[in-house]
Amino acid sequence: METHLYMSLIPEALIASHLDPDAFGVYYACGNAKKSRSEAMFFEIDPMFRHAYFDIEAGYKRLVPHEDGSPKRSVYISIYRVLEHVPVSAIKKLYITTQDGRTLGLDAADSLPKISEKLYLYQEISPVHPRAVSTLGPSEFFRLLCDPAESMVTVPALFFVDLDLGGLSQDPEFGSSQGLPYSNIDHYRECLVEVGTKEVGIKIVDRIHPAAVSFRNIKSGFYLGNACDVVCFPMPSEKVLRTEHHKWWRSAQM
Repeated sequence: METHLYMSLIPEALIASHLDPDAFGVYYACGNAKKSRSEAMFFEIDPMFRHAYFDIEAGYKRLVPHEDGSPKRSVYISIYRVLEHVPVSAIKKLYITTQDGRTLGLDAADSLPKISEKLYLYQEISPVHPRAVSTLGPSEFFRLLCDPAESMVTVPALFFVDLDLGGLSQDPEFGSSQGLPYSNIDHYRECLVEVGTKEVGIKIVDRIHPAAVSFRNIKSGFYLGNACDVVCFPMPSEKVLRTEHHKWWRSAQM
């Protein structure tokens, strides 16, 4: 059976599996008996990747089919400080799975998208997951949180997503919030107004926000930063999702 190596983001883990990405997405989001439902996000990692921090060979040795010949779904190799030890170069693709197990694969862009907004809303997903508003674009946001030369408090790596702010991105006080799913929208408006006065350009909206996100409210895409590298996995437009990935799109609306 083919060996796959995945890095889960919710929760952070390095996992070996016989399942292909679609089957792994169903298993990871719905469970074996499909009694639990939750979104899943995971990277497919080059199976030849090795790092001294992980005992990948030991994990592969445990990856054997069951006695009835069925594939081994998961062997956990690490559940701690995974993101910081997997370089961007080892990542093949990002997969996002809806609560009922529909999986969409996203390729990394050759370059970061050119975004020109007055204000941004970011959901940090791993290894920490507060929600924050900022005057900084994705690349500058990553560097402020990950570069010790830029900030006193940093993380070694970060996976986060750029979320839609609607009319609030240009006019936080009076811009339209129609279609935005965020509770307590007045609090968002207050934070967006305040962040413009802060020297560092970041304001926490929710310190303990769940890591999961609503896929239908993603703006430019997902971002992974590790060491000096930051890469974007762009979210397809709504038109592309409706026409080319209709089943996934319908599932994401639930």
